[in-house]
Amino acid sequence: MPVTKVETRQSILDTAQQLVARKGFTAVGLNEVLAESGVPKGSFYYYFSSKNAFGEAMLKSYFDAYLTTMDRIFTEADKSSAERLMGYWGHFHATQSVDECQGRCLVVKLGTEVADLSELMRIALKEGTTAIVDRVERMIVSGVADGSLSVDANPRIAAEALYDAWLGASVMAKVHRSPGPPRPCDDGHPSRPPSLSFPA
Repeated sequence: MPVTKVETRQSILDTAQQLVARKGFTAVGLNEVLAESGVPKGSFYYYFSSKNAFGEAMLKSYFDAYLTTMDRIFTEADKSSAERLMGYWGHFHATQSVDECQGRCLVVKLGTEVADLSELMRIALKEGTTAIVDRVERMIVSGVADGSLSVDANPRIAAEALYDAWLGASVMAKVHRSPGPPRPCDDGHPSRPPSLSFPA
């Protein structure tokens, strides 16, 4: 069966994500992406109008997959909201531990690199990370409702603090090339903002 234009375009985006996660956006040439994905050189503009449009599409594809994984974890049956939230952090902690902790998080890799270079990519990053925080917030609200979590601040603030802490920890894992174990708090749970707690 012939490969469709949509399938070829997605193959380019998937290949680009892997290359960019290792090298960064500006260090990856378009010909390298095409060669790695088995697409003839010179055909890039058949699929993308510009490198910025390509970067935007790559980030949107990345976030689509990321959010799909979040939604799968957050709808697992027979688990409390707290267990689902911890399952999410655990899953992506393991993902960030690959390749000497160079990870696969394009937010960590590209956040500072492209935010001032491409408005299209900055907006894609903003929309993607906002969607992540939205889901964490909903899980916190759900946890308060089912009694598996308590929060002494606005759930949105707690969600933003959690995600900000996650990004910071991911950057430091890259710097040290070691994820380290999740650091326990006094109550034995992995680190979290002071406003969020997990009732026994």
